[in-house]
Amino acid sequence: MKAGSKKISKGVALGAFYVLALALALLLIFHNNPLEDPDTALLKKICGCLLIGISCILVFFWYDRLLVLPVELFHSRKLIKRLAVNDFKKRYAGSYMGIVWALAQPVVTVCMYYIVFDRVFQSRAQAVSDGVTVPYVLFLTAGLVPWFFFSEALTNGTTSLLEYNYLVKKVLFKISILPIIKIIAAMFIHVFFTCVLMIIACIYGYYPNIYWLQLIYYIGCEFILVLSLSYATCAIVVFFRDLLQIISIGLQLFQWATPILWNIDIVPDKYKWIVKLNPMTYIVEGFRNSIYGDSWFFEHFYSSTYFWIFVVAAFCIGTLIFKRSKTHFADVL
Repeated sequence: MKAGSKKISKGVALGAFYVLALALALLLIFHNNPLEDPDTALLKKICGCLLIGISCILVFFWYDRLLVLPVELFHSRKLIKRLAVNDFKKRYAGSYMGIVWALAQPVVTVCMYYIVFDRVFQSRAQAVSDGVTVPYVLFLTAGLVPWFFFSEALTNGTTSLLEYNYLVKKVLFKISILPIIKIIAAMFIHVFFTCVLMIIACIYGYYPNIYWLQLIYYIGCEFILVLSLSYATCAIVVFFRDLLQIISIGLQLFQWATPILWNIDIVPDKYKWIVKLNPMTYIVEGFRNSIYGDSWFFEHFYSSTYFWIFVVAAFCIGTLIFKRSKTHFADVL
């Protein structure tokens, strides 16, 4: 009976996944934006359908392997919460001001930008996004908030197995929870920094509205994105330590490739799709649209579709790499 019920549940899950994938593919194919370049739209449809197809193939052949990790995380949710809080606290253990240091960095960063761009340059630097002119300090902070979290969470998630190597060697400990512990610990500062962003927006006259609710969505998007990438990077770095340096250099390059310090509208329309291949572009632009824009995330159909297809594919690949390498972690560490 158990085996039969397991088969039925698996079949139902696969069926639901394929129905959703088919529905998404049909929406992607029949979606039409009359203002968009036809060649660019066709390219987006082809790439989107290819990614959907790859995800379906991965789920079909490695369903059991892919399901193990989410189940482990769900069953260990209480332990994850406790360890994440402890991880955050231990960073500042022994210092007199403790957690205050974690909160001081975002405040100092924002104050620095305020002095440089608002006082020294007297707000002459402006940024135009979707027809809205905003102070450069607000524009820049809205881009830096998600990027700081992505950079810190990915780095910490990558080194999670190395840092907790003594837990990796314990047979009964579920090491799959280690990357998410580091990411949740980084999330505490990110939430505070997001609150600082809201305060800055209010100072410049952009008061809370219904679009601000999208920040919860984009924070969730970024969390899942970093987690998906971290499962692959934390497994690879155990065997290839140079990956840490590669990621460090890569983050510096991608910061400039992401529209954080510059406006995506300066890129010609026929080349914008290249910039949007970077999933962090979706997050950064989403933060800005939430704070001072007037559009919902589902209005950006192609960007939202591509982002979630990318995340699903990254999670599938990361999970497979992690589970395949898991048995060798203790020997190497």
